[in-house]
Amino acid sequence: MSDPATESNDVHSSSEEAKKPQIEPIRMPTVEEIRGQDIWNNCAVRSVVSGVMGGGLGLFMGMFLGALDNPIMQEEMTTRQQIVYQAKQMGRRSWSSCKTFAVMGLVFSAAECTVEKVRAKHDITNTAVAGCVTGGALSARGKTSSLVENCGSFRFQIAERN
Repeated sequence: MSDPATESNDVHSSSEEAKKPQIEPIRMPTVEEIRGQDIWNNCAVRSVVSGVMGGGLGLFMGMFLGALDNPIMQEEMTTRQQIVYQAKQMGRRSWSSCKTFAVMGLVFSAAECTVEKVRAKHDITNTAVAGCVTGGALSARGKTSSLVENCGSFRFQIAERN
């Protein structure tokens, strides 16, 4: 026969063990996962992917916004002329937005990745500097004052979102 005090202790200790979360062993990454991380950590790969994705986003946004443009002489145009006009508008807006968003994604991602590698830190300063560089790059053909203004405005828009 067993002692009732020991039995209640055994029941109590087994219920405590059931309540404790089980510690799972650490899972080491596979070779494929390590290679994928190494590829994605490359600034060139990250920048190109961001540029392509930005271009795709710009393409769809341009198509959507181009479809919203109404011709000035809408009452005087036939249905066929309106359709042709809308298609041309969508094409122009799509291509323009595609280029702008692709450049924006490429420059921002390249600048952020480069600054992060140089500083060896991952913080908000990298994002702010990349925003400044992107704003400056987008206005590079303009005057110096617009370059400084765009640098500041783009940097603050990015910093506010984070």
